Amino acid sequence: MADLPWTSSKHEAPEPVRGDRGASILGPRNLPREREVPDLLASPDTDAGTIPNLKFSYADARNRLGSGGWAREITIRELPVATTLAGVNMRLKPGGYRELHYHKEAEWGFMIAGKARVTALDTSGHPFVDDVEAGDIWNFPAGIPHSIQGLGDEGCEFLLVFDDANFSENETFLISDWFAHTPRRILAKNFGVPESAFANLPTDVEKTRWIFNGTEPTVAKEDAIKCPQGPSSIRYTHRFLKQEPAKAAGGTVRVVDSRNFPAASTIAAAINVVEPGRMRELHWHPNNDEWQYFVRGRARMTVFASGGKARTFDYCAGDVGYVPLGMGHYLENIGDEPMVFLEAFKSDHFADFSANQWLGLSPRQMVKEHLNLDDETLSKLRQDKPLIV
Repeated sequence: MADLPWTSSKHEAPEPVRGDRGASILGPRNLPREREVPDLLASPDTDAGTIPNLKFSYADARNRLGSGGWAREITIRELPVATTLAGVNMRLKPGGYRELHYHKEAEWGFMIAGKARVTALDTSGHPFVDDVEAGDIWNFPAGIPHSIQGLGDEGCEFLLVFDDANFSENETFLISDWFAHTPRRILAKNFGVPESAFANLPTDVEKTRWIFNGTEPTVAKEDAIKCPQGPSSIRYTHRFLKQEPAKAAGGTVRVVDSRNFPAASTIAAAINVVEPGRMRELHWHPNNDEWQYFVRGRARMTVFASGGKARTFDYCAGDVGYVPLGMGHYLENIGDEPMVFLEAFKSDHFADFSANQWLGLSPRQMVKEHLNLDDETLSKLRQDKPLIV
């Protein structure tokens, strides 16, 4: 047996064993992956039944490279259970462009690191220009033409969320692609210039545009565009992390939706900071599925799907999680640093129900007889939302 070519020594390997159940692994294994997801290798006793996979990592997504940066996406093709939203993780070098484009889906952006300049044009023909940095967000409704350019010494990295799970970063409406597929005589006629003006248009758009190198702007955002009719009255950006958070015993929560960011009419979101050993309380969302992005730390989430079904997942920074509509869940920080995650919804408003508040605002006798709780436990139930405990 020891001579078999796939047999190797196991060093500090987790095993699928709980108490007197399970057994060690004898065959081939992926130890780094198993260490990341110990609650899949040996599921908690409270897990039961069959629930679809609710996790996909950007580390497993194909990364498309351009001269100005890269992008990788997680859509319904990578995570089939995610039927409401899709996400793209994108990086732009200093001066790098995500070229002028538009798409049929709304785009909600969250700056992870660095700085960028975003531009847009509203339907009334008024331009918008702003510089954003880590912690800021933007939202461009469907059809709004826009661009993003990396600034500063590092450029930027950001997350994009789209309100259609079938969205693909590879199928947007690029200005260079459009011009490459329009006869030059039509371009000349449209813009009132000779055909020769378009002699040097990019021809290999797939390799030379989309995300490409550019020159950093040398003018302030206020001077970037001179428009007779003035700038757009619509604010497409929002200083998310400068927003006052809801403070809880175990961390903070910031919520952004159409009530405090009117441009975001189809995507609502919250960013949670959970301290070590604390957890985002037992809760559920009544208005849509929850799409998650883990920014920092490690998390454990158990999802209750009704009918005696539950499953536990482990997440780390760079992972995407998903919770279908109405399913009860919690998120526990299982690391030694703050756990930060973003939750997004295809909705104009954020809504959740707290299990603690539900019981705390129900008649005590009713709760006692449902769950066989004693009076001391009943007295600890909350009438507000603890959020992070």
